Amino acid sequence: MQIVRDFDYVDQANRGASVAIGNFDGVHLGHQSVIDIARREGQAVNAPLGVLTFEPHPREFFAPDAPPFRLMGSEARAHRLEKLGVEKLYELNFNAGMAALSPHDFARNVIANGLGLRHVVVGADFCFGKGRAGDARDLERFGRDMGFGVTIAELIEGKKGQVSSTAIRQALSDGRPRDAAAMLGHWHRIEGPVVGGEQRGRELGYPTTNMSIAGLHPPRFGVYAVLVDVLDGPHAGHYHGAASLGVRPMFNGEVPNLETFIFDFSGDLYGADLSIALIDYLRPEATFDSLDAFIAQMDADCAQARDILGSL
Repeated sequence: MQIVRDFDYVDQANRGASVAIGNFDGVHLGHQSVIDIARREGQAVNAPLGVLTFEPHPREFFAPDAPPFRLMGSEARAHRLEKLGVEKLYELNFNAGMAALSPHDFARNVIANGLGLRHVVVGADFCFGKGRAGDARDLERFGRDMGFGVTIAELIEGKKGQVSSTAIRQALSDGRPRDAAAMLGHWHRIEGPVVGGEQRGRELGYPTTNMSIAGLHPPRFGVYAVLVDVLDGPHAGHYHGAASLGVRPMFNGEVPNLETFIFDFSGDLYGADLSIALIDYLRPEATFDSLDAFIAQMDADCAQARDILGSL
């Protein structure tokens, strides 16, 4: 997959795609539907499949001090889009200049002239341009004038209502990862490098990998049954495990992180990139009267996680 970050300087080979436009936070079923339409439209005119999105997320640009809300970082999003067969990822820098473009100028400067797109697909609730002044119908009109096709995709309904990143965040906040997965069309994953920890787990017989969740919407704190993908290095592969997400109240922690115990694994994973899928929520974080009681609970957590994961 080719990643393009500047619409002013685009090689001819990266022009002329059929793209889905949006933020694609989570790459949920609604996003996948929009991408599928772009794929079909591209096949009809022999155009590569693309996605046009922004980094940082516009919400982060306009409210940098707001609580973290993203379901995935840009690298995780790119990984997911590549798995869906996206050939061109136009990950444009969202800055003051981009935010100031009128809807007409965005259509002309970015879509038509900058990227030379053949066809674009947007959701029915799509808004764009300065002050979100343009909507999907405006884009359709600009496309007729500027020479690119436009398809407006209907919003996707799930069993419990409209599929949206907001609904997925709520499911994760409630400790309902399977409900989140039903809307995502895949397990919710936390991806990133393994960072140094206090090695307390090793001393307790439960060595863990530590990962930051900075910048991401925090799922409900507690213990989860998880699937683990080691993405690189000599231990690359798929594993089962149990993970604690939160601030570790037993040890007076303050900064939330994700600590994962990988079943039946031995090896050094410092610096490796991991993808941790949250499968089931087992229990909230807790403090214990003694380390023995804590270890006994971890034994029980791992036994429960093994049962859950063994039935997948």
